[in-house]
Amino acid sequence: MAETDKSKQTSMHVMSGVKSQHDGMGHTSAVKKFTKKKPLTIDEEAYVQGIRNGSRLHLAKAITFIESTVSDQQQIGQSLLKRLLPFTGNSIRIGITGVPGAGKSTFIEAFGKMLGDEGFKVAVLAIDPSSSITGGSILGDKTRMEELARHPNAFIRPSPAAGTLGGVHKKSRETLLLCEAGGYDVILVETVGVGQSETIVRGMVDFFLLLALTGAGDELQGMKKGIMELADALVVNKADGTNEKLAKKTVAEYKQILHFLAPATPNWTTPALAVSSLYKTGLDTVWKTVQTFQHDMQANHVWQNRRKEQTVSWFKTMIVDRLYEDFFSSIDKKETMANLEQMVRQEKVTVSQAVEELFSSNSKE
Repeated sequence: MAETDKSKQTSMHVMSGVKSQHDGMGHTSAVKKFTKKKPLTIDEEAYVQGIRNGSRLHLAKAITFIESTVSDQQQIGQSLLKRLLPFTGNSIRIGITGVPGAGKSTFIEAFGKMLGDEGFKVAVLAIDPSSSITGGSILGDKTRMEELARHPNAFIRPSPAAGTLGGVHKKSRETLLLCEAGGYDVILVETVGVGQSETIVRGMVDFFLLLALTGAGDELQGMKKGIMELADALVVNKADGTNEKLAKKTVAEYKQILHFLAPATPNWTTPALAVSSLYKTGLDTVWKTVQTFQHDMQANHVWQNRRKEQTVSWFKTMIVDRLYEDFFSSIDKKETMANLEQMVRQEKVTVSQAVEELFSSNSKE
């Protein structure tokens, strides 16, 4: 550049940069390109065969797909379930509930281990309470059932309650079917046992077992009559040591109470039994009761008809769940709802008016 030109430059002048693109790292694009994530794919045939051959790894992964909230994983889970449906329905489904402290996990471990030792394959669907604040769960059932978790004939799957009434995960029914396809003879469904809508449990199992503690008078104060009417057997746990006599007395008192309640299943008398999960006594009697129930109910077709009704009920429940998800998936709907919530807080509209407005806006879309 000429000297005269340099004299005309100001302090705002910017010198030319290096024209070469070589900086020791090769040529790179100035703009980073983002590629759309490809949908998840798996070898479905390998999963189906793995589950059918008793692979707990494939079963656990399939259940994860079923429980997932990610769309492509949900689709995989449903596809696997559809292919495995012909191999379901051959197990005994037992729901187990009870007040906190009744020893549900201890009973399930002892009962499941006894069945496993006899050659039965046992799957435990253990539901853990979810925090109402964070939504999280400890999922510590494998820790509480350490011996059963190591048993070769057992499979334990903890799931969060996730706010579901009755303490049953909304995917528990489908998880149950996957376990049946995996060849499990007995499915034990443990609930949170909070006394809320235990009919959900009753609506997915063949046999409903209610665990209770000694001291019927005090126990009844915390146990709803409606839950007792759902039970096919009432088991008084912890009948051992100095508590054994009291447990037998409690069983006698429960038998009198059950005599005045409507049976949960037609042509079946709900028994009251005493067990000790600690000393493994009375567990064989519980199992014989379940087998007698199965034999009698299959003979009079109650077993088959109940399962059909449960499937129809499941279908209707899924419709409600789908309508709920679709209704609140709309961004406009969320905005309208937020505005109406604010108006309700400020008492500008009544709750009924707000709901009417929300559904009116839905019909206009």
